[in-house]
Amino acid sequence: MDVNTRIEKITSWISDYAEANNVNSLVVGVSGGIDSAVVSTLCARTGRPTTVLSMPIRQKQEQHDLSVDHCLQLLEKFSNVHWETIDLTETFTQFATLFLEQNDLALANSRARLRMTTLYQVAQTRGGIVVGTGNKVEDFGVGFYTKYGDGGVDISPIGDCMKTEVWDMGCELGVSEAIINAAPTDGLWEDGRSDEDQLGMSYPELEQAMRYSQSGNHPSDTREKRNLIKFLAIQARAKHKMGPIPVCLLGE
Repeated sequence: MDVNTRIEKITSWISDYAEANNVNSLVVGVSGGIDSAVVSTLCARTGRPTTVLSMPIRQKQEQHDLSVDHCLQLLEKFSNVHWETIDLTETFTQFATLFLEQNDLALANSRARLRMTTLYQVAQTRGGIVVGTGNKVEDFGVGFYTKYGDGGVDISPIGDCMKTEVWDMGCELGVSEAIINAAPTDGLWEDGRSDEDQLGMSYPELEQAMRYSQSGNHPSDTREKRNLIKFLAIQARAKHKMGPIPVCLLGE
């Protein structure tokens, strides 16, 4: 599928879903990354009221600046876009003080869940839905998201798009080069670590390994073999995120 067809198909899908479900508005969290930039632009293109929320939590300034610049760009292009910045730093700081035992990963995930709660507060207030920004390799390949955080959404417009396809859409949609060229990051760590730092693989490497995994083919290249093994190990650790909640079925 070429990039323009993909853009039009996703835009129509969002609009059709909203029409069929009496949705009054679309709400998107904007982080300064390519995924949220593309999704927020696609939502704006529907012509439906679209709220973009920037929700910094002890954010690195350059990440927040990318988010602000993108929101300003949307406001210039689309009259149906409303932008708000809700600084959650103080709320998160107070939350963190409630626990005697501290865990960095748990607190990082709590940032994502606090943002999810904020998105749903705004969405329900405005009769809208929370539009997800996860792509295929993150959400369904390695489970690189926070359960009930950025994974807590109503619809997933780019959930069938690889990261490289999202970059292609970003270029076509006119997303700023600063966002397109920025190292992908989940924005949950104060040291600004990238996705590649956390996963140990680039997105093109992850996508290649995911394709091998889905096809059942085995790579002949040594590096690709190592990457497939790493991909499968990451996927196995995150498997609990990617299936339905287990239910104890008691029968009759």
